[in-house]
Amino acid sequence: MLLLTLPVTIGFGMNTSLQAQYQPSRYIYILQHLLTLIILATVFPVLAAKVYTGDPSNYRSQLKKLQPGDHLLLTPGLYRQGLPIHYLNGRKEAPIVIVGSELGMGAVFLARRGHNTISIIDSQHVTLRQMEINGQHLPVDGVKCEGHAKWAHHITLENLFIHRHDHNQQIVGISTKCPAWNWLIRNNVIQGAGTGLYLGNSDGSAPFIAGLIEHNLVTQTLGYNLQIKHQNPRPSLPSMPHDPSITIIRHNVFDKASTVGQTQAPRPNVLVGHWPLSGVGKDDQYLIYGNFFHQNTQASLFQGEGNIALYNNIFINHHGGGIRIQPHNDIPRKVSIFFNTILTSGGGIHLSNKKGFVRFPQWISNNAVFAGKPLTGTAINTDNFIQGFEEAENFLLQPFAPLGQMKLVPQPQKIRQKKIDVSKVRNYLDWGRDFDGQSNDHRYGAYAYNKRLSWAPRLEIKPKPVP
Repeated sequence: MLLLTLPVTIGFGMNTSLQAQYQPSRYIYILQHLLTLIILATVFPVLAAKVYTGDPSNYRSQLKKLQPGDHLLLTPGLYRQGLPIHYLNGRKEAPIVIVGSELGMGAVFLARRGHNTISIIDSQHVTLRQMEINGQHLPVDGVKCEGHAKWAHHITLENLFIHRHDHNQQIVGISTKCPAWNWLIRNNVIQGAGTGLYLGNSDGSAPFIAGLIEHNLVTQTLGYNLQIKHQNPRPSLPSMPHDPSITIIRHNVFDKASTVGQTQAPRPNVLVGHWPLSGVGKDDQYLIYGNFFHQNTQASLFQGEGNIALYNNIFINHHGGGIRIQPHNDIPRKVSIFFNTILTSGGGIHLSNKKGFVRFPQWISNNAVFAGKPLTGTAINTDNFIQGFEEAENFLLQPFAPLGQMKLVPQPQKIRQKKIDVSKVRNYLDWGRDFDGQSNDHRYGAYAYNKRLSWAPRLEIKPKPVP
């Protein structure tokens, strides 16, 4: 049986003017979620538990009531006491869901000194959706899986707006500091953080496993847009994956165009470290595809080691390099780089090879590279289309146009078609779908030939590709 618990008071704990401004949307919000309750009761009659509503005056007491399958609906307002996700245990078939509102101001969580705004400890199967997290330039993180937690798994972060977490480079929008697995991070905007997402611990002791990071916009960060740390041998924890796992990073926009003139330590837009060197996890993989990497004045756009498949991405950097595969905490291992379009004034693809690398399969093929130095290190041109940076305008439609007008599709008849070696890629998810989602395996670069763009790269959440 569903239970709707409505707060008695109308106020949100705001000042009078804000309260008056957002009171009307409260009633619309309640009506909207009455419909939600009917749908939940209809679609999930067996699992339907309780649906509560909370406002800034009572939401923390409502949190303590949540059991598997329960929903907490947050009314519009200013929430000043953080959101402790501590010891909440949903189930796979009955997650705990906490949802804000799209109406008016929405549910806005304001940072406070000495406390991470959304704090996660020993919780599982919990979904957080549709909230704004305002860091107020304070030295606290937006969403943090705390370092003293034992674990946090099957956490979904969706449709969050995380901003003003830029007190310094160490302040993070989304951070995990304990073993974390099966996280879904989707459709979020992180704007103005020291680091956008920092997953894992600096010493390799907090593995991030089997994650899905998709359709996020990460921009205006002082350091990394995203870093996933290297991993030491893994602890043995109940329900942690033991078979080889895949972490997927797809269809995101990673932008550092606004960091011109910064003096802090240079960081790439994205860095992924190595998996455990032995034991459980040593055969895990990163699949990184369909992303738009945009500008970096101080470092390359992407850096990685470990087991990486990097494909169907766009890399644009007018100030420096594109892809660097090189030692960080260990050496690069299994590496596959294909179907990328790279437009960079510095290096295009750099592979730093040393003694011992030959043990691992590494290949670079079917990329369209327009760069000051297209291939460097041991990134031998097995079969890529290579030209200088300025030459891009002779082969692509509008490579130097502003965002939203930029077209990196090949000009007719200017770049010949090239079929990929399917035996090398058949096990990679969505390998044959280009940056826009169109099926094609005869090409150089991220775009299929003779097509009309469904989405021109810009600084917004990338829409779902249309096949």
